[in-house]
Amino acid sequence: MLLLESLLCLLYAATAGAAGAGTSPDRKPDQPYALIFGTVWGPDDRPLYGVKVRIRRASEKKPHWELFSNHSGEFAQRVPAGKADYVIWADLKGYKPPSGVQLHQGEEATVHVEYDEKVDTSLHLK
Repeated sequence: MLLLESLLCLLYAATAGAAGAGTSPDRKPDQPYALIFGTVWGPDDRPLYGVKVRIRRASEKKPHWELFSNHSGEFAQRVPAGKADYVIWADLKGYKPPSGVQLHQGEEATVHVEYDEKVDTSLHLK
């Protein structure tokens, strides 16, 4: 009986700590958000891992979000819900492609968000 109580207390402490660890003071779980989801593609039309992706509002000059593409070349970023335009680009500074061939910056992608929705996009590098 004592062993069972100890295990339950340990399990409760682990789940209670994990629930509060990932939340930040400015992110509220009940607030609506939009999701920008995309894929970074190389010149050979294969997804690229580890590419730095920067996102900014179209009305701003500096990036507000910075993230990396995963092993499938995909990235996702939550943005505030509501009507807005976002500019997305790949930052290749310091990136070493697996093929060893130097990549060149592709065009920026512009994404329009209306509500709390998921918007798909892609970045094609040259």
